[in-house]
Amino acid sequence: MRSLILFAALSATLLAGSYEKKGVAAVTDELYKKECGSCHFAYQPGLLPSRSWEKIMSNLQDHFDTDATLAKEDFDSISEYLNKNSAEKAMEYKRSNKIVKSIKRGDIPESISKTPYMIKKHREIREDLITQDEVKGLFNCTACHTTAEKGIYSERDILIPNYGKWED
Repeated sequence: MRSLILFAALSATLLAGSYEKKGVAAVTDELYKKECGSCHFAYQPGLLPSRSWEKIMSNLQDHFDTDATLAKEDFDSISEYLNKNSAEKAMEYKRSNKIVKSIKRGDIPESISKTPYMIKKHREIREDLITQDEVKGLFNCTACHTTAEKGIYSERDILIPNYGKWED
């Protein structure tokens, strides 16, 4: 019996420690911040797997109805940064780990808001709060997540416009 309890405790500890850090790694690449962050929030690479970043980068001439074409040198540098820091390469981060595990093998989400993990995390939020002018959609992380730029997406740091603090 003692062995069974010890085994259960050890297993729980290992499972709980499958990631060491909360959230996702913050953006560190200045070129990425400058180029991508000039039009929208510079999403952390750990929010998508590399295959999704590759798909997004392969169609910059029609990047969500905008031409976001980059000079070859900038394209190569940003692509390398996204790939090296993508979700499956940052599994020590809680959100990156959960995002990767939520995506079916072979699926290539075309945006962060289309990952099963993000859909699940936002399912309890009323549609009108997500589509209101101050938010516009799930793609606008910084509208509600007050610490998103740091890679922290804790529920205690959510402040929804025209609603207030999110209480689960």
